[in-house]
Amino acid sequence: MTVVGPFGLSLRDDALDADVRAGMAAVEQGLLEATKSDVPFITQTARHLVEAGGKRFRPLLTLLAAQFGDPYAPGVVPAAVVVELTHLATLYHDDVMDEATLRRGAASANARWDNSVAILTGDFLFSRASNILADLGPEAVRIQAEAFERLVTGQILETTGPAPDNDPIAHYLDVIAGKTGSLIAVSGRFGAMMSGADERTVDILTQYGERIGTAFQLADDVLDIASDTSESGKTPGTDLREGVPTLPVLYLRARGGGQDADDVRLRELLDGDLSDDARHAEALRLLRAHPALERARRDTVRYADEAHTLLSGLPAIPARAALEDLCTAVVHRAG
Repeated sequence: MTVVGPFGLSLRDDALDADVRAGMAAVEQGLLEATKSDVPFITQTARHLVEAGGKRFRPLLTLLAAQFGDPYAPGVVPAAVVVELTHLATLYHDDVMDEATLRRGAASANARWDNSVAILTGDFLFSRASNILADLGPEAVRIQAEAFERLVTGQILETTGPAPDNDPIAHYLDVIAGKTGSLIAVSGRFGAMMSGADERTVDILTQYGERIGTAFQLADDVLDIASDTSESGKTPGTDLREGVPTLPVLYLRARGGGQDADDVRLRELLDGDLSDDARHAEALRLLRAHPALERARRDTVRYADEAHTLLSGLPAIPARAALEDLCTAVVHRAG
């Protein structure tokens, strides 16, 4: 028996499969309970993205990390619900900032209702996550607060852009570490911590989460350029259209003012108005064929390899093999 997780990940051990199936079912139930309000409209908006599905990458990581202690400990599933609620809340806010119209193959909340409803729904989900956290103890609250600070800081850094004396690529990787790596690191940390794993194991799984989280986001950015809508569930080139610099674009710009005709044309398109569908399509086509995209793929592989190496310090149990497979799956996704 196997359970299919993010990116087609399959668990090859029957006992682990059963544990994760049961855990994920409990997480789904917890998400439904956490998004239920006495106001029916709030329930509808809060469950909009829950019911749209998603990879559930963060709660899966929490459940796998818990395998290194007691996976049935009472705090494991609530912690997994917390990280997914936090992630969902950020998606509502991200879609407002990006003016996105599609999320997980469905209309985004801001497109279906309006920006105010989307923002307030995100705030509602943050409040529900905080309520669950309160029962997990002050240390869990502190960890989540620090991660949330990093997440918001990453978003602000992305919005403001690098300072004149900062390397844009280093700035971008700092943004990714904050926006994505921080919460995925907490997913691994919470799973290990709530299961009663030893401090060394908690530290390894925290570091693993940070690196696989960065690889995950870099793969997502590569996919945004390289895929079509059916693969990603989002409109391809959303960041490109909005002028959000991702790693392939930054690598292109770092090449300087070369005279290659495609480079010149691509820079001209990126410096201009990409709200025009024809210009946007041309920019996507040129960027998909550009060496900068392959260089971004190589960075994805590097972070995934670092995450994989960290796992050598953990016991060789089925959960470790699953985490190793997750590194491979993330890289394959960017391929």
